[in-house]
Amino acid sequence: MNKTRLASAKRLVVKVGSALVTNNGTGLDLAAIEDWARQISVLHQQGKEVVLVSSGAIACGMQRLGWAKRPKSVHELQAAAAVGQMGLVQVYEGAFSKHGLQTAQILLTHDDLADRKRYLNARSTLTTLLGLGVVPIINENDTVVTDEIKFGDNDTLGALVANLIEADALIILTDQKGLYTADPRKDPNATLIQEATAGDESLEGMAGGAGTRIGTGGMITKVIAAKRAARSGAHTAIASGHETDPIIRLANGEPVGTLLVSQTPALAARKQWLADHLQLAGRLLLDTGAVNALKSGKSLLPIGVIAAEGEFERGAAVACIDPQGQEIARGLSNYGSGEARLIARKSTPEIEDILGYVDEPEIIHRDNLVLVD
Repeated sequence: MNKTRLASAKRLVVKVGSALVTNNGTGLDLAAIEDWARQISVLHQQGKEVVLVSSGAIACGMQRLGWAKRPKSVHELQAAAAVGQMGLVQVYEGAFSKHGLQTAQILLTHDDLADRKRYLNARSTLTTLLGLGVVPIINENDTVVTDEIKFGDNDTLGALVANLIEADALIILTDQKGLYTADPRKDPNATLIQEATAGDESLEGMAGGAGTRIGTGGMITKVIAAKRAARSGAHTAIASGHETDPIIRLANGEPVGTLLVSQTPALAARKQWLADHLQLAGRLLLDTGAVNALKSGKSLLPIGVIAAEGEFERGAAVACIDPQGQEIARGLSNYGSGEARLIARKSTPEIEDILGYVDEPEIIHRDNLVLVD
């Protein structure tokens, strides 16, 4: 196992499953949660940024309501999630506060990350929280969304969050030691896979099997999540939450569990997505100074925009046009077309005076922009 792959990670997403959070459905595992908080505080001291994706709201609510079996009724599931979320928030806040860390609760649905405008809003909020040293604690918004309760899982959510914030690594803690060549509960000859390539089709066959009576996932959802995370360059580690200090050890590059390696550099993956898969909603006409800035790897500032063509919203993909009428770049706009027209040719400090607020200092951040050959 190449230790540098995780040891060099500066931004990590840690996902913990329902079976771990609730001690297999017997109630919130306070000792485990406090231990994760301690481990994450160690990573903070090392200068790493961590987002925690936590399952357990429905399972916690089931325990609080005295339900031994996961209900099938959508409304009962939503009720359990609403009750359980209160317990999760209280416990996490108390555990992290012991280490001087602030936490923030964020409830997401998959739709939040599919809509470009909400995607950018979520990204901006998360990156701001990380910059402030806050630990975001994310869960799926099970109280209002029905299809995610039926078919969703937080392994997938963890991967989408890793893509959203361009994390270097996704750590999935589970009640299994990692990915085996077969189900170790049924096959005594099954062996642990220490390292493989994320997206390798043979892994999905090895990972067959349903989740526990508490959760909805299983190893297959973790393998698929690793494939999704790899698209933005994030490596995925799948390890047992019952190991001693698994988060710290994985972040330091120790060979714990299974490492599924992304073969795509993060920057290349994002640039490829921007270049190949977006329909352009409008155009920004740039002056020569802005063109040179983009070619040198800088963001697009309002002062370099001559005009905005088309009607588009914040988060839309737009073309950047040079003075000769050629597309030189494309990216995701931090401002809608109406706002872009108002702040065009203006300096960054003037944005708030004109709009009354500032979403971002640049119209297109360099991370959301790709040059066109």
